[in-house]
Amino acid sequence: MMDPYNFTNSPLNNNSKYEDYYEDYDEYTDLRKSVNIMSIIVYSLDFVLGVVGNGIVIWVTGFKMKRTVNTVWFLNLAVADFLFTFFLPLSVAYTAMGFHWPFGQFMCKFNSTLSLINMFASVYILVVISVDRCLSVVCPIWAQNHRNVSRASVVSFGVWLFALVLSSPSFVFRETALHSNKIICYNNFAFSDHNETLEVVELRSIRHRAMIITRFIIGFVVPFVIIISCYAVIIHRLQRNRSMSGRTGRTLKIIAAVVTAFFICWAPFHILVLIEMVNHTEMEYSSTLQYVTTVGIPIATSLAFLNSCLNPLLYVFMAQDFKVKVRKSILKVLETAFTEEASRTNTCTNSILTIQNKEKGSKSFSDAEV
Repeated sequence: MMDPYNFTNSPLNNNSKYEDYYEDYDEYTDLRKSVNIMSIIVYSLDFVLGVVGNGIVIWVTGFKMKRTVNTVWFLNLAVADFLFTFFLPLSVAYTAMGFHWPFGQFMCKFNSTLSLINMFASVYILVVISVDRCLSVVCPIWAQNHRNVSRASVVSFGVWLFALVLSSPSFVFRETALHSNKIICYNNFAFSDHNETLEVVELRSIRHRAMIITRFIIGFVVPFVIIISCYAVIIHRLQRNRSMSGRTGRTLKIIAAVVTAFFICWAPFHILVLIEMVNHTEMEYSSTLQYVTTVGIPIATSLAFLNSCLNPLLYVFMAQDFKVKVRKSILKVLETAFTEEASRTNTCTNSILTIQNKEKGSKSFSDAEV
């Protein structure tokens, strides 16, 4: 039996306690099992690719490249994605154990809050990158005089603080509870286990809707509008400036990739969560919408998680200087490793030859004695 405290068990989803929601759960048992297996596979893949990809970005932008405004943006973006993907095994274990949470209440709060911090921090770092690029194209002289590493660091700190504030309700409401011999991690929006009173149900429903709608507007609509607006201005300015026409094609491709990836990764999740919320706050319950959200939300969540793996590719690896640095750094590491290995091999060989020579000398001496 799936836990009745959540609509979907995604760490990104803020759901509360609606027991009547699961009256027809048996109808979807096999379907949920298949979707859960898919989620485990995708989460595991996201973990490997996200940790490796973002780890390389952190290593190169933090230690191998000269500190610039762009490397500050990319470093913070990579840190947000790395922290999120690093803790994905907790979600993998939770799903694999049939939504049993053995890691304690603090980690229940921490894991869900970290997921939302990653979502808000990543999205608004992308907003900052978009605004920064727009200002560099529209006001190049002003940007040249005012863009510096220290200000970029201050802006990045502000983004993290903003993301922390927006994610804090998850830390407040998230709790653990024992249900059907399993410890579940859920959102208790009313701070109460008494579902029978109308006041508690109403309070829980209001807070649930407020968090979903706020997250949709602040975490998706507003950033997406800003990003689209910035790149529309950039495209318009590049098309008017004939001297930059040679770079327009490449710029347009990067912009298209950025906007498309952002929209594809996050739009399905936010839309399906809104559908799920409406379906369970209306008087008429739709089994069709229930089926759609049962299948769709885990897939959309996996897609949203995938964004943390795509960011290094879309926002960093497209930069030519970064690719050169990565290639040189990796070649240097391999060269050092092979040199050390060759050195160890030669040392070992010399030692073996020395021992063999000593043994031969000792044997000859023994023979002479005989």
